[in-house]
Amino acid sequence: MQSIRDVLKNFDPLRDKYVSREYQSFGVYLAKKLSDERRKSLYIKLSKTIPRPVLEEALRFVSDSNARRKGALFMWKLKELGAFTRNVKSQKSNLKSES
Repeated sequence: MQSIRDVLKNFDPLRDKYVSREYQSFGVYLAKKLSDERRKSLYIKLSKTIPRPVLEEALRFVSDSNARRKGALFMWKLKELGAFTRNVKSQKSNLKSES
């Protein structure tokens, strides 16, 4: 994980003018590491909503592999780690209360 000092040291206000938060910087970092800069906004969203240790563990898994589609493998590993699961009981109770 990068410290705030490192992020600010590498910050270029002309090139990075739309990156103002730390999670945005980490999302851009993920996109570069996964060689998937077309989906930069997806990684920014993931870095905002998913806990950082889960993202780092998935990134470590992908960086150790020789996959051609690292972005796909990263998403698969996030799914395996349970990053996208929701609490099923709370969803059912919300449906019952709406009826």
